[in-house]
Amino acid sequence: MLMWMGLVMTVVFYWGGKTLYKKVRFVLLNPMITCLIALIVVLLCTHMSYSTYFSRSKLLTDMLNPATVALAIPLYRHFDVLKRHIAEFLLSLACGATVAVTSSVLLARVMRLSGSIALSVAPRSVTTPIAMDISQTLGGIPALTAVFVIITGLSGVILGPLIIRVCRIQSSVAKGTLFGMGCHGLGTARAFEIGQMEGTCASLSMVTAAFITLALAPVLVPLLRA
Repeated sequence: MLMWMGLVMTVVFYWGGKTLYKKVRFVLLNPMITCLIALIVVLLCTHMSYSTYFSRSKLLTDMLNPATVALAIPLYRHFDVLKRHIAEFLLSLACGATVAVTSSVLLARVMRLSGSIALSVAPRSVTTPIAMDISQTLGGIPALTAVFVIITGLSGVILGPLIIRVCRIQSSVAKGTLFGMGCHGLGTARAFEIGQMEGTCASLSMVTAAFITLALAPVLVPLLRA
């Protein structure tokens, strides 16, 4: 039973957090936050090391591989939307991916982060499975990258609606693209709460931005660091 304890804890805490969020709908009670806090508390109280927890929940990490492949599903389902707005998607997402990687590297430099920690920050604006893959390719720490991805996603979910109001964004495509590029999976879930078109565009943006960053980061990051 101890062998599966990490897996069971993660699933139970996430399910509980998700149930709570559906009832309350408060952004700071997002299951990504509540699950993370609950796991930290349990690990501290039981004096369980992260490496032990990781080894007992490795199945969830292994499931990121098929999850990455499954990202092709939104592209297939909503290919007609992608075709109608192909120019807007490609131009805005290419610019967004470039700014995201560049700002991440510069932020790491300003904060005097170095080595693998700085490299772990670079792909923070990409959905978790691909971000971890990019981090490993660059020489970063995938587990640390996942934390930066969560922080970025939560920040985007909180600030996204404010940006939409301040900038008076009316287009459903623009709103969805903003959430998909700026806060990936969490943003996509938030976009679907706004509307079907917003969620669809966020989903497409998240996937497209991930593949653009996958090609861009290994070239851009070394240049910026140099």
